[in-house]
Amino acid sequence: MIDASIRTLKELAGSIPDTPPGVERQMLIGDLVSKQSPAERSALKKLMDSYLSQMSKMNASDIDMGGFGSDSRIWFRVYGDKKPYEEMGKFTVDEFSVLIQSILIERQRLFLYEYRNLDFSYSLLEDRKLHRFRADAYFDLDNLALNMRAINAIVRPYRALDLHPNVTRMLSLVHTSQGLNLITGITGSGKSTTLDSIIDANNHTVDAHVVIISSPIEYVHKSDRCIIRHREVGRDVLSFKEGAVQSLRQDPDIIVIGEMRDPDTIMTALEITDSGHKVFSTLHTASAVETIDRVIGEVPPIEQERVRMRLADTLSCVMSQKLVGTLDGKIALAKEIMIMIPSVRAAIKNNNTGEIYQMMAESGDLGMLTLEQDLKRLYLQKRISLDTAIANANNKRRLQQLLNLTTMAD
Repeated sequence: MIDASIRTLKELAGSIPDTPPGVERQMLIGDLVSKQSPAERSALKKLMDSYLSQMSKMNASDIDMGGFGSDSRIWFRVYGDKKPYEEMGKFTVDEFSVLIQSILIERQRLFLYEYRNLDFSYSLLEDRKLHRFRADAYFDLDNLALNMRAINAIVRPYRALDLHPNVTRMLSLVHTSQGLNLITGITGSGKSTTLDSIIDANNHTVDAHVVIISSPIEYVHKSDRCIIRHREVGRDVLSFKEGAVQSLRQDPDIIVIGEMRDPDTIMTALEITDSGHKVFSTLHTASAVETIDRVIGEVPPIEQERVRMRLADTLSCVMSQKLVGTLDGKIALAKEIMIMIPSVRAAIKNNNTGEIYQMMAESGDLGMLTLEQDLKRLYLQKRISLDTAIANANNKRRLQQLLNLTTMAD
């Protein structure tokens, strides 16, 4: 059956006229895809679904295909390592473009042509089990490429985050009814998984209304004690900013902004938190202190003092995290936590953020933690190697001191 689907793909790609590469060629491919027969459409879907099904069997987190960089092959990331798998076959850039565009609707294709990038979600129903994927289609040297990341079908239990009770009070609507809580980390550090765990914990412990604005929607929560609304940017709402502003008229208790991507979204997040709501969001930063500097630095200089004061007043908790390779070939969560105690608020207002790291290091009894302290914990538990601890430390000299090592390169 898959062989027949591959033949269908090659036949469709083979009918593309010999035109220059680029957006115009992709538009031509899109026109061809939009006119395919139901049988052809079904064949291409079965082919894509077969690769996603293989993902699940391999315990792969990501699949990549298309564009110049894929070198005609399909790549999978398994336990942190991304490699090509020759048994999946080889395809031309046009064949990949046809396959990628075949899973998009017309409006998504038009958005992709205009902005050269498209975030979307994709679902696969297999053996009566729904698998969801976060996808990003983009241009790579004039040809289409695609990354798809598997979304966990089961929320990671909140207790697995191993958080201090004081941190839990900050993240729970039961104990804290307002404040901005940020989950940060580099791409692929598990921010969305952690955020879903926190939402799930609130869903089962408090009677409330949660509005999630994301691009795309990943894990779909089933309402329990909370009624949970899912609004996907580009499908249910036009932007993060509009979704956040609109949510204020929807009687929310918790507002989740999938990512603070730009100054407008950052300012909106601060404003809706200031209005007395509990807000969660994510940011691409590697540490808690960097998060503060990044938020302030995103706005024009004339606005920075005002934003600094507002951030100091509204911020509740920052959790920065990394996924690090373990000795048994899997991954573990290493985290850094900052809680807004009075001294931290004062440091932000006085533009002395350089002092905050030491405050975190000395306030473990309050729930605060530096990344280096958590890497030390994982190393002493013999879960990660010394090299892994060193490679993932933001402050290598501090880790050297914590481990009482006398020689270590910065």
